[in-house]
Amino acid sequence: MNRIGIFGTSGMARETGDIAWALGLEPVYVARDESELGAWNFSAQIILEQDIGQYTEMPYVIGIGEGSIRKAVARRFRDQLRFTNLIHPSATFGTAQREVLESCMGTVVAAGARFTSGISVGDFCIFNQNTTIAHDCVVGSFVHVAPGANISGNVYLQDGCWIGAGAVINQGNLTKKLKVGDNTVVGSGAVVTNDCAPNAVYVGVPAKRVK
Repeated sequence: MNRIGIFGTSGMARETGDIAWALGLEPVYVARDESELGAWNFSAQIILEQDIGQYTEMPYVIGIGEGSIRKAVARRFRDQLRFTNLIHPSATFGTAQREVLESCMGTVVAAGARFTSGISVGDFCIFNQNTTIAHDCVVGSFVHVAPGANISGNVYLQDGCWIGAGAVINQGNLTKKLKVGDNTVVGSGAVVTNDCAPNAVYVGVPAKRVK
């Protein structure tokens, strides 16, 4: 069985491993340090990040939910390792959208995710279970869309933003996409009706800035 390296040892990493298994790939997890290695209590193979030079034949993804950490890992290893995408076989795509996702680097698409059409996607994103991304959206790099979130058409998710579980980002339009700014967090269950500033936190219905 072909293997794939997965950075991380948390629940997100193991969920990423489940996608690998669904694709017939054996996950090999990468622990940051000895403390992470010592806390591992699952049967899958795990290696230390410091030993990764011995495992460069495998492709890799980063199964870490926090975008800033994914970014740091990607920067450390981008010239040393081959990053690939993991797309669960139950994810569905509109016309030509699968090819757009395949052209990314390091992006993870979980079970039940749905992409319609006309969507551009950056690198090292995570689209968790049962997310929907509608027409003509722009998704930057290092974005995380948590389970059950719904991104309406003509939305721009800028680099590093986090969309919480069950959140709804309402529709923009072709001339002015609704924007969620760089590194901004939208809380679980929030409903976003207006642009969100960068480096902020929004919660509630309708979503209001709290930080």
